[in-house]
Amino acid sequence: MTIARRNLIKIKRVPDLLIFATLQPIMFVLLFGFVFGSLAGDGDAAGYREFMMAGIFAQTIIFGATITGAGMAEDMQKGVIDRFRTLPMHPGAVLFGRTLADVANNLLVLVVMSLTGLAVGWRLRDGAVNALIAYGLMLLFAYAFSWVMAFIGLKVRAPEIVNNAAFMVIFPATFIADTFVPGRSLPGVLKTISGWNPVSSITLVAREHFGNLFALQPPGTSRGQLEAATKYTWALQHAELYTLIWIVVMLAVFVPLSIRAYSRAVGK
Repeated sequence: MTIARRNLIKIKRVPDLLIFATLQPIMFVLLFGFVFGSLAGDGDAAGYREFMMAGIFAQTIIFGATITGAGMAEDMQKGVIDRFRTLPMHPGAVLFGRTLADVANNLLVLVVMSLTGLAVGWRLRDGAVNALIAYGLMLLFAYAFSWVMAFIGLKVRAPEIVNNAAFMVIFPATFIADTFVPGRSLPGVLKTISGWNPVSSITLVAREHFGNLFALQPPGTSRGQLEAATKYTWALQHAELYTLIWIVVMLAVFVPLSIRAYSRAVGK
């Protein structure tokens, strides 16, 4: 908790971090909502904005997890970790503190994005409880993914490498998914990748709990037909379970790997 507090104080004392963390999601909502929404036509633009909000949430929290990796690499580079190694603390304390602080950062981003989405016409149509479930699962997924980035940050030790490497992987992963266009409309192998992509499953979970699953409904398509077409793989038919499996796997694999990498880096 002390390390988490230290990272939150850093955000307070370096307001640039807070400004960019809040401006970026606003920009994403406005750009995707009105630029991509215009492709849907005047009649479907509002429906598209409701459809794409869950995708933007998923993309933003995943990109936000790179802060963990970059922060760890920066601390290694600047010698902060050398100071921590002299203190009587568990090797996992630095990592748990870092990842917990980034949950708070993601929570702030979700609040800002939600307010921006509401301003452009997005609505929560399935009640507050379901919305909270969606937010909770997204934060949990982001927390688990932040451990993946923490491991990468400990291995590369240069913030620039973390950002570049993450962009090369995360960018296609968040677009070959059911985020900004329906995965069912993708061709061939891309549709298969999208159907098993965990980004698609967390997006679908959020979209369902927000009540936006049928926001972009093709003319002449019933809700039953649309739901069947949307859930075209086992992963999407059991989106919550599939998402939880990925969360458990990421934590089970990368928590011990990250702690071991940290212990080796500081010689403990």
